[in-house]
Amino acid sequence: MKRGIIIFFTVLSIFLHAQNIKTKRGIINLDGIPVAKLSSKSSEYTFMDLKETPLYTIKFIDKSVVDSVRDSYISVNRVYNRDKTIEIDYSSPSPFSGEEKSAVFTSVKDLKIIDNKGINVKNLDELFSNVPKRKLDTKTKDAYTIRKKIDKMNIEVNKVGEILSNGVPVGYFTNLPISFGSEDIIMDKTPIDIEIYDAKSKLIGRYITTTKQLKTAGGKSFTIYKEMSGRASILKFPTYKALAERMAIMDPNFIKIQDKVSVGNVSKETPN
Repeated sequence: MKRGIIIFFTVLSIFLHAQNIKTKRGIINLDGIPVAKLSSKSSEYTFMDLKETPLYTIKFIDKSVVDSVRDSYISVNRVYNRDKTIEIDYSSPSPFSGEEKSAVFTSVKDLKIIDNKGINVKNLDELFSNVPKRKLDTKTKDAYTIRKKIDKMNIEVNKVGEILSNGVPVGYFTNLPISFGSEDIIMDKTPIDIEIYDAKSKLIGRYITTTKQLKTAGGKSFTIYKEMSGRASILKFPTYKALAERMAIMDPNFIKIQDKVSVGNVSKETPN
């Protein structure tokens, strides 16, 4: 009985303290009281006080990290102090909420930037002084680790099919389709697999155009494209660069991370 009473009053307390957040015609209302204004352009939302003085912006970012893994977060900036932009997580009142509702909900509930008195500039400045750490799941963390490795390799494919890492030749493609050179992406379905070799002409792997599978010489395989819904679809038509990058991850011995080769000033010695 005592436990039931405690639960009842806990639920009642939550209900009584729950804020009714609504945005209509650019005006943010808390429990029916106007507290701030909002305008938007594309995925960026500008928050203003009731006198329409812009104070901060929230921009929604949704990007591909690697393969089918995407990351969504918000970028927050102060209008009166643009020295620093922060990237943080956001929340939504429901799974089907749009960006506007999510921006307002995050400002009120998570960041405490907007309260019943308006936009709390003190809390906004405190947010920039103590930026909350993002909460990434294991899959996204792993994707960023892979992305970091790929970026350090700085892989490019030149016009003759050579693979370069930081300007240094590390391998090459063979059995290239006729479209190579004019098309950056691989759309052809060829009877012969596109092969990848390292700089010492050792076979590293092959790309099967008919099944969109990348296979290493050691037996590992990866499907470049799978039919998936929405923005989660993997590369439909991969680039040669994407193949080289993925192969470098599948076979760590293929490309070693190295600094770009640079040559110093050449000085000519004069005879005595």
